Amino acid sequence: MKIKSAEFETSAPTLAGAPRLALPEFAFIGRSNVGKSSLLNLLAEKRDLARVSDLPGKTRLMNFYCINKNWRLVDLPGYGYAHVSKADRADFNEAAADYIEGRENLRGVFVLIDSRLEPQPIDLAFVEWIIESGVPFAVVFTKTDKQSASQTQASVARFKAVALDDLDPPPPVFLTSSKTKAGRTELLRHIDALL
Repeated sequence: MKIKSAEFETSAPTLAGAPRLALPEFAFIGRSNVGKSSLLNLLAEKRDLARVSDLPGKTRLMNFYCINKNWRLVDLPGYGYAHVSKADRADFNEAAADYIEGRENLRGVFVLIDSRLEPQPIDLAFVEWIIESGVPFAVVFTKTDKQSASQTQASVARFKAVALDDLDPPPPVFLTSSKTKAGRTELLRHIDALL
């Protein structure tokens, strides 16, 4: 798949504010600071499409990006630590859940996991929730350039054993690095197949 155009379309605090035109959508979600914005920029090959921040929890709205004028990438607020008040925190996690459960043109969710970490309770809880929701999802391990390939493989194996072992078939798994561009072709091929 070739990305010819990638444009920011709109931000929405709730599902009601999402774009009306029903293009196929692919949503990205993960713990704050997992490298979501960097991955979206890598996919689109546009360095400043999604805003990258050193401050965790910067994405507070659902951000919609129109790709090739016929499908969308959707940047959902990170779960976990977020730089907002307790009241806002409940709102935006609820908005992401409403979007995932209620968006008819959602074709798949990419759950981002930091490949350097042991399985985190918050990631495991989210994966359990998305399995129960019945929405098709894939698991994307980020930041693979920051450790050896064998460390990444061991980390992925641990996560699969804890979170994905009982699933038949298991969800697709991707290994990515926004620095080395690893995984970009495989992710786009997967999106292309779902389109």
